[in-house]
Amino acid sequence: MSDVTPRAVVVLAHPEPDASFNAHLARLTARTLVERGYEVETSDLYATGFDPLEAPEHYAVRHDPDCFRPQTEQRHAADAGRAPDDVQAEIDKLDRADLLVLQYPMWWYQPPAILKGWLDRVLTYGGTYTSRMRYDRGRYRGRRALLSVTTGGPQETFAYNGRNGDIDLLLWPMCFSLYFVGYAVLPPFVAFGVESGVLYSDADAVRARLAGHEAALVERLRTIEATEPMAFSGWEDWDEDGRLIPGAPGHTQFMRARP
Repeated sequence: MSDVTPRAVVVLAHPEPDASFNAHLARLTARTLVERGYEVETSDLYATGFDPLEAPEHYAVRHDPDCFRPQTEQRHAADAGRAPDDVQAEIDKLDRADLLVLQYPMWWYQPPAILKGWLDRVLTYGGTYTSRMRYDRGRYRGRRALLSVTTGGPQETFAYNGRNGDIDLLLWPMCFSLYFVGYAVLPPFVAFGVESGVLYSDADAVRARLAGHEAALVERLRTIEATEPMAFSGWEDWDEDGRLIPGAPGHTQFMRARP
């Protein structure tokens, strides 16, 4: 690591701030990064009461008081330096951080609504991206991001042929959203089989599994600077219609080089 102190922000999206495994992993992440020399900030979205709903009342001075268009009002507020206070506080954390970690459970194959709302409100048009400032030209290029996700189902069910679907495809939209604003997105860390409500293992097996996840996360964080980011297409790979040019690689089933 360089002589400059690296910074990180850990965003937690779980309604149980103390006893949940997600909260435990968020604390473990922060502690491990501090031990490695990082300065760490946190955003506990539930504990702070973050409002995930993008809405007219967030904007005291509107571009159009008669019709609320979220992107228009986000850009208007960003240009005037009047982003909502809670949003600006989150953007400031992102601007200070070399590493972003999102810690959350997968619910219905998606992030919790509060985290989706955090993306909607914090990754603002005019604030964190514009039509030109996207993808490999994004605001946060040169910085890294990591999803740390828990699932209820076991790992086998998230294989390419598993009944829950391919975990790489399920997490791709979140990863691509972070790449959209410029992040080098690291392969997600997934803690499978964190049983809650629906139990299918005995207590000893669950404890052993969770301990294994803890150790694996610490190891990921200890080698995070050497981790190769995920590959995504960039501006040079698309034609003027926004489609992959002939010969450009396809890195995912969501954006294929061939039908």
